[in-house]
Amino acid sequence: MTRQDYGIAAKIVAVLVALFLVMGYVAGLMSGGERPVSSAPPEGPVTFEAGSQVDERGNNGTPIPGYRDVYINDYAGLLEEAAEERIRLDLIELYDQTGIEMTVLTIGSMKDYGYDGTIESFSTRLFNTWGIGNADQNNGVLILVARYDRQMRIEIGAGYAASRDEDMQRVIDKVFLPAFRRDAYQEGIEAGVDATIREVAGVYPGGYEHSTLERGWSVIWRSLQNLGGWFLGIVAVPLGAALVWFRRYLRNRPRACGHCGTMMLRAGEEADDEHLDGGQRLEEFLKSVDYDVWHCPGCGHMTIERYQGWFTTYSTCPECGYRTLETTSHVLSAATKTSTGRKRIDYDCKNCSYSDSETRTIPKISESSSSGSSRSSFGGGSSSGGGASGSW
Repeated sequence: MTRQDYGIAAKIVAVLVALFLVMGYVAGLMSGGERPVSSAPPEGPVTFEAGSQVDERGNNGTPIPGYRDVYINDYAGLLEEAAEERIRLDLIELYDQTGIEMTVLTIGSMKDYGYDGTIESFSTRLFNTWGIGNADQNNGVLILVARYDRQMRIEIGAGYAASRDEDMQRVIDKVFLPAFRRDAYQEGIEAGVDATIREVAGVYPGGYEHSTLERGWSVIWRSLQNLGGWFLGIVAVPLGAALVWFRRYLRNRPRACGHCGTMMLRAGEEADDEHLDGGQRLEEFLKSVDYDVWHCPGCGHMTIERYQGWFTTYSTCPECGYRTLETTSHVLSAATKTSTGRKRIDYDCKNCSYSDSETRTIPKISESSSSGSSRSSFGGGSSSGGGASGSW
């Protein structure tokens, strides 16, 4: 690349970086601390009475579902075990960081419990019978999905402002229902739980310690993911194609000889091998680096330009300097919850005789020690019927 090419590339990169930083920071401010977030629960174990594991009865004697877990009860069988655990960990984190009790319930039909009314009254009675949320703050959230009724409800505690109903409706309409209409219940529930957490806590799962910029880009990235596959086709693919084109332009553009000013010619793949040494030819064979040879027909000056492969697994050898170093790892002893493990990393150069190895420690498998993981019952909260509903 010439000095002019570097200047153009630097300006483009600077503009893009500045634009991305501004977008991320603005999104972070918009998602920041305007929301009424409850204080985190006290440290140490939380003691509650054991939760019901059988059907209960509401205030009017109509049976309602009982709960086996305070975070998720998938009675309709819509979730794989791994997805259920991911949701549970997100809800535990929400409770530990904010004190908000959120729970997810899936059922086949409200008629299974002898109920033939609206999902709004059913969920309000269920919410109050379970006592979801802190009794003083009434900050609980219930996500109810009735599969065969093709209805769902986000019921929120009495401590939330009436304006939060619109937020819940937006989550239902934009996140839950599009997936449910495709019978992608697991996808919809996971994405919907994340979006609901963001509405009540101001951040997505895992973002409680993020800076404003990190929080903003988390919002932008998840919003792009929610747009679905068409975003990849309309935006990401053309952007990637533009980057490939720009790199190809820099590589193939006409260039003048730095010695005499005559336009240079590029040698073909077979011809340029004559001017490469053994290490360079091996790099091309391994596809870790590609070389172009340019020669001047006027003064005979020649330049060799190096282009690193985008998806190579080879790194630079500290001995010979070529990008021909292969890295492999072997687990010597697996880590457990009670002890660390060990793995050996081997380095072998395909070009020279360099080889080396090192042993690294594998951390113990962590166990959750959060206070939320020990909960077995709700905190006695209540709902006055706030929230939103949807059908598909």
